[in-house]
This record gives sequence, structure tokens and C-alpha cells, in this order.
Amino acid sequence: MRIRPLRAAGVTIVWLAMVLISHAYAEPVEFVAKVTDQSGKPVGDAVVIAMPADGKVALPPRPREEIIDQVDKEFAPRVKAIMVGTPVTFPNRDNVRHHVFSFSPAKRFEVPLYAGRPAQPVVFDKAGIVVLGCNIHDWMVGYVYVAESPYFGKTDAKGTVVLTAPAGQPYVLRVWHPQLDGPEDATRRTVDGAGAARIEVAWTVALKPEIRVRRAPVAGHANHY
Repeated sequence: MRIRPLRAAGVTIVWLAMVLISHAYAEPVEFVAKVTDQSGKPVGDAVVIAMPADGKVALPPRPREEIIDQVDKEFAPRVKAIMVGTPVTFPNRDNVRHHVFSFSPAKRFEVPLYAGRPAQPVVFDKAGIVVLGCNIHDWMVGYVYVAESPYFGKTDAKGTVVLTAPAGQPYVLRVWHPQLDGPEDATRRTVDGAGAARIEVAWTVALKPEIRVRRAPVAGHANHY
């Protein structure tokens, strides 16, 4: 079948335009996030999340499994950021047993007293903040930040993290930390992701003092827990 040149040219122009648009949106933008506290010190373990302003994101159907260890009777890492729908395994690397649980609305669960690796991971299927505890060791506290966007990260010891997201649209960025004094929504910043390939965003946040249960040996229970 012979295609008329005009139609062929039109199809070529449309196809070329689609390719150019897709390439434009495929170019990433880097958000260089910096978080400091009220005294100017860098804040590590702060979760920074970028959400498209229109609220539309494409999440992978099966996020990869993540791990939160228990080492020396502590959760490692203490703060873990994951995407909604992610399965998490809680291997116990101590020579005592643990009983991991959470009463948080975003995920209520428990992994009864166990050693080694649990048979099944816990799937975090709702966005929000999940506080972890151990029924045996009261001082063990951990946090899982379940993000509704795939564009997130956790600050290092210098208070810095770099997020990579598709360019060409505005994003709403926000910060969370276990000691954040105030609502997470108060940290929201709208940033145009089409303006540059690398955008710096900085926050100064107020942190509350950390209150933790005093760590103590579990005398006489070594063989049982």
C-alpha cells in the first residue's frame, strides 16, 4: 500500500515530537537537600521526600525486599525509609531472641519471639510512620518511614541527601525526623523541577530532646531470650 508523502511527513513529525517530549521528561533533576537543626548542626537520619505537585507517581508493582537487622540489641538501621508496598525482613543477628512489634496506625504487626531469620517478611502497605519496638528489650526503638513516592532518601551525618526525579514538573518536598518538633507538613516546600538539573533545598528544623529507655542487661534471661 502506497502512503502519500504528506501523510507520511505528518506521521513523522508527530512521532518526532513525541520522541522529543519523552526525552525532555526523561532527563532527571537532582534535589540536593540539606537539613540542620536549630543550633546549626547537621541532622542525620532525616527522611526527605519529593512528591510531584499533581500527586501522580508511578510505583513499581513489586518493590524489592528490604532488611532491618537486630544487632547488639538495637535496630539497624534505627531509621529506615522505604516505599509503600515494600516487604521488610527483620533478621535477628543476636544470640538472644527478640519479639518485634508495632502499634502504629500505618502498620500494626508482631513477629513473635524468635531467633535467626523470620519465615515471612512484613509488607508495609500503607504510607506513614511506623514505630518499632521489642517486647523483650524496652530500649529497642526503630522507625520505618513508608513513603508514597519513589523519590526519597535519608540524610547522612553531614545532613545531606540527593534525590533524583524526572524533570519537567514541580515537586513538593518535605522532611521528617524522629525528633522533629512539629508536624511534618510544616516543612513542605514547592520546587520547580523544570528550572535546572541540580537544585539545592535547605531546611532548619527544630528537634526535641531524645528520650530513650535506659539500656540495661537482662539478668538471668540469657538462655531464654
